[in-house]
Amino acid sequence: MDAVRAMSLIAATMSMGLMAGVFGLYAHTIMPGLGRTDDRTFVGAFQAIDRAIINPWFLAGGFVGALVFTALAAVLHVPADRRSVLPWIAVALILYLVVFVITIGVNVPLNDAIKAAGDPDRIADPAMVRERFDEARWVRWNNVRTLASTAAFGCLAWALVLLGRAT
Repeated sequence: MDAVRAMSLIAATMSMGLMAGVFGLYAHTIMPGLGRTDDRTFVGAFQAIDRAIINPWFLAGGFVGALVFTALAAVLHVPADRRSVLPWIAVALILYLVVFVITIGVNVPLNDAIKAAGDPDRIADPAMVRERFDEARWVRWNNVRTLASTAAFGCLAWALVLLGRAT
């Protein structure tokens, strides 16, 4: 059982690290880069990126995987003799639940709205589509996701350290 607990914590840490990286990449590279483009390019590129990210690797290995693996690690460590890791896993889980809710409640609806605008080459007023997208709001909430998922990753990394010390 100790090996299963350890593997669940490793999987949680790895998937959380991937998510912190994804949100961070949007924060420091993708959105600033897109922000420097004209309206039609912004709409088309954002649509293409959003369509590409919805795939099994991202969903199972990262976005949903981070939640599932962290919850599994928490559940598996409740009855464990080495509960010193449990508070760190629990904090990571709470932080990532915040990320998950923000993503579903803020970022996904904005993503869906910009995709619903249709083919960028056929949009009569791409500036209006970009304005309705509310780039600043998307970026603001992504920054929250970046900070929360990075903190969750740190908590899980520390839980691994504690687990290693206990074994």
